[in-house]
Amino acid sequence: MKRREFITLVGGAAAAWPMMARAQRSPAMPVIGYLNAQSAIPFAPLTAAFRQGLKQAGFEEGQNVAIEYRWAEGQFDRLPALAADLVGRQVTVIVATGGEPSVLAAKAATTQIPIVFTAGGDPVRQGLVASLNRPGGNLTGMFFLAAAVESKRLGMLHEFVPNATSVAVLWNPDAPGGSLQLTDIQEAARTVGQKVTILNASSATEIEAAFAVLVQQRIGALLIAADPFLSSRLEYIAALTVRHAVPAIYALREFAVAGGLMSYGASLAGAFRQVGAYAGKILNGEKPGELPIMQPTQFEFVINLRTAKVIGLTVPDKLLAIADEVIE
Repeated sequence: MKRREFITLVGGAAAAWPMMARAQRSPAMPVIGYLNAQSAIPFAPLTAAFRQGLKQAGFEEGQNVAIEYRWAEGQFDRLPALAADLVGRQVTVIVATGGEPSVLAAKAATTQIPIVFTAGGDPVRQGLVASLNRPGGNLTGMFFLAAAVESKRLGMLHEFVPNATSVAVLWNPDAPGGSLQLTDIQEAARTVGQKVTILNASSATEIEAAFAVLVQQRIGALLIAADPFLSSRLEYIAALTVRHAVPAIYALREFAVAGGLMSYGASLAGAFRQVGAYAGKILNGEKPGELPIMQPTQFEFVINLRTAKVIGLTVPDKLLAIADEVIE
């Protein structure tokens, strides 16, 4: 090698060294795997709330954290492969939302990568975590449902239709944790002295059949169990309740927005912000097994006044007074 070429080579290497050293010292951008059993468009407001919570924890998508989104589009059998793909990409954290199927798929895919989840029912009773205060393992997150909430929903239905002798419960027998929720509903019904009729629905055809039974037996009101499958059919179910003039209540605000009579449940936007904050804590080094399982502190009661008029109901003043939102 000629002396001039050698000097040029050494000089170039010396000039490049500080840049290489800085690149090696700069940590790689963490990646969150966002796994959801549903579709992107309906969940857009909640996904935005998640990013807000993440930002409050010091992480902003595209700036100092990347997010890989995986949507099952309501096809729950796709979730194991989507979860495995995120694990294969060695994401830093998995956020499992949109119902228990996402959580179960993530849990089955990894015991090492931290998982922050949203779940409908008690995760201890479902075997997801060891305890609420110290979950242990690689999972933590939030759950929304409790027997007290079911009692509240049944009580609201009774206020609307005090003469109804029975209430139907539409639920999905194939839902993970669904039997536990049904037990809570039945116990809540006994507490308020209400007879319940269980209507199974795990397909669109079964939803139609359930409403046929409801009408045939002249059941006076309907409580819809919280479930990812039923949530994905909210507009359809809301339309059926209006067509058959059935007073109905569901956990999600979206039900009332879609034309259902009313909803009562946790503020999902607030919950997703907290999930984002938890993901940020884990990115900052906290262990999921030491982060207590969260429960919602904000609840929303929404009444669709327009629907009440269509099905011929007068909204009691007592319920109007406590409603967080009235759709007119």
